[in-house]
This record gives sequence, C-alpha cells and structure tokens, in this order.
Amino acid sequence: MRSLKGIFLLIVANLLIFTTLSISGTILINFILPAFGIDLRGSLAGMDFAWAMVFGFGGAFISLLMSKTMVQRSLQMQQVITPATPKERLVYETVREIAQREGIKMPEVWVYWDDTPNAFATGPSRNSAMVAVSSGLATNLNDHELRAVLAHEMGHVVNGDMLATTLLQGLMNTFVYFLARVISRPIEERNAFAGFMIYMLLQFVFSILAMIPISWFSRHREFGADAFAARTVGGDAMISALRKIDYLTSRQLREDQPVTEDALATLKIYNKNAIAHLFATHPPIEARIEAIRRMG
Repeated sequence: MRSLKGIFLLIVANLLIFTTLSISGTILINFILPAFGIDLRGSLAGMDFAWAMVFGFGGAFISLLMSKTMVQRSLQMQQVITPATPKERLVYETVREIAQREGIKMPEVWVYWDDTPNAFATGPSRNSAMVAVSSGLATNLNDHELRAVLAHEMGHVVNGDMLATTLLQGLMNTFVYFLARVISRPIEERNAFAGFMIYMLLQFVFSILAMIPISWFSRHREFGADAFAARTVGGDAMISALRKIDYLTSRQLREDQPVTEDALATLKIYNKNAIAHLFATHPPIEARIEAIRRMG
C-alpha cells in the first residue's frame, strides 16, 4: 500500500507541475513578454524556445524546491534535533559549527538507515539545506573521518552547488526540448504520430547527451567540496575518509551485496572505464586524493 501511495503521489505531483508550467508558459508568452515588446506569438521557433525554457528551467527548479521532501519520502530517515548518541552529537555539532563559521543558517541534519557508507546534501538554497548521513557511514568511520565527510557536504552547501547544478540542468533541458521540437516538427506536419514518436526519441537521445556536461560539472564541484573539507578539518582526514569509503564500497561489491542507487549520494564510487567516466558525477578516488595532496 505504501508503494502504491508513493506512485499515486508522484503522478499527482507531475500532473500539478505540468499544469502549473503550462499556465505559467501561457501567461509568459501571451501577456508578460508582449508587455516588454517581445512578441513570440507569430514565431513558431520563438514559441518553441520559450516553451522549452518554461519546462526546462521550471522543471529543474521545481525539482530543486521539492528535493528535501522527495528525499525524506524515499528513504527511511530521522531528523536529528536533540542528539541522543555520541555519533549524533558529532554530526550535529560539526554541521552547526561550520554553518556558524560560514554565516549561513543551520541545515537540517538527518540520518538514514543503510549499510552503504554515504552522505549527501540537498535543498533549494544555502539557507534552506539539509545534510544526511547513512548509518553505515556513521558506524564505520572514526570521528575525524566523519567530520571530513560532513565538511565535504557542507562545502556543497556553502559553495551553492545545488543551485549551480540546477541552473545548468535547466539550460540543458531547454536545449533538449527545443532541438527535439525543431527537428521533429517537419515530420509532425506530415504525420502527427510519426512526428510525436521522433520527438520522444530525440528527447531521450539528447537527454543522455546532456548528461555529459552536467556530469563533468558535478565532478568539478566535487573537487571544490573536497578542497573545502581539507581546509576545514585537514587534508589527511579527508583522504583517510575517501580511502575507507572506497574500501568499504569495494568490499560490498565483492560480496555481491546490493548497493543503494542514490543519485544524491556525494561519495559514490563509479566504474572507471572511459564511457562510464563521461557520465560519472564523481571523479575517481585517486584523482580526488591527488588534488587534496596538491593543496599541501
């Protein structure tokens, strides 16, 4: 019943998002833009691009605004408000200490039950963020390593990585929708069904290609978060944490245990072949360690 309820809520949410964006796009194209002297109503290409921007950026920002809620519904989580154990106190105090030092609002602190050593940060802004750690991470890392991982996640918050990634995602989505529409339109004018199928196929292909620059940007931001952690708690602690997470994850794979697929996890280990690297959101562990060492 819980899974059916989740599917129902997802469908309703998507319908509401589509309706909201459709109404917003109609108002933008027919009323707001003409008021500023930008009339796209007579230009198919202009209208296509305007609609692509509405759905591209609109969808990306709505996903960002809903990110905390979606994560909380998808994982078995508990918010840490009054720490009850030494590990909870360490996690909570580390996040609070860094937030105070950087002059941002204290992020929500959550723990979730998963043997895989993971942590992630999400939220619509620096002052409305959440940091979550798995039970496997808190259990297997010592205090210095755990503080390093938390500093890494706080680096994402302080650097505004969630918003920056959303902007890039919105831009990529815009071009995916626009190019698919422009290419499929001549076919659609001759055969509506064939044009629709080509449109959907092109969206799928372009979406995969769009993941390449998005993944590259994500890898770049990981180095920035590592550097923040190294400056905050020391490079040795961050290197030790990376090595231990690498070891624990590799051991799980060798034992054929299922590893949680979490797109938000910020310390996940990926296949190192060339094709997989193009779509990997995180650099190889050795590359991250070498970058930390170069900081001195």
